[in-house]
Amino acid sequence: MYRSENIQLIECNEAEHAQAILDIFNEAILNSTALYDYKLRSLEQIQTWFASKREHGFPVIGAADIEGKLLGFASWGSFRAFPAYKYTVEHSIYIHHEERGRGLGKLLLQALIERAKQHGQVHVLIGCIDANNQASIALHQRLGFEHSGTFPQVGFKFGRWLDAAFYQLTLPTPLNPKDDI
Repeated sequence: MYRSENIQLIECNEAEHAQAILDIFNEAILNSTALYDYKLRSLEQIQTWFASKREHGFPVIGAADIEGKLLGFASWGSFRAFPAYKYTVEHSIYIHHEERGRGLGKLLLQALIERAKQHGQVHVLIGCIDANNQASIALHQRLGFEHSGTFPQVGFKFGRWLDAAFYQLTLPTPLNPKDDI
């Protein structure tokens, strides 16, 4: 387990963290079902990803060691592109493959939850988790997320069908939600 004095939560930025984020994404694409993706991402795609996060005011929170090495990151983005979903976000957490299972996911997910509460305009956080990823499911459940459904066989990777499980945490915010009519 990590001791909090050895890890610092940081705001990731493109100049300092794009390459580390690219490396973490690409390792997950190659070796896991954390991403239902086949093709490695490019640095240009990560730059576009950062631009989209900035444009929409979405956080990119990193966990770095005392030397500043990025060990993992978490963010959220739009759940769906329709206006009525504006208070719902889909989050993601990625940990460097050598650092998994040591508590960083918990630190990052707790930071995302706190950020969503402070933001004041997030009502639901949604995590889409490969149904075989028991560690991520257990983490989400420990932090109050509830299973809201599983879509069987919606992905195909590594020669097998994958089930996508959705977990959600409902927050008391926003205090005064409004329709955009």
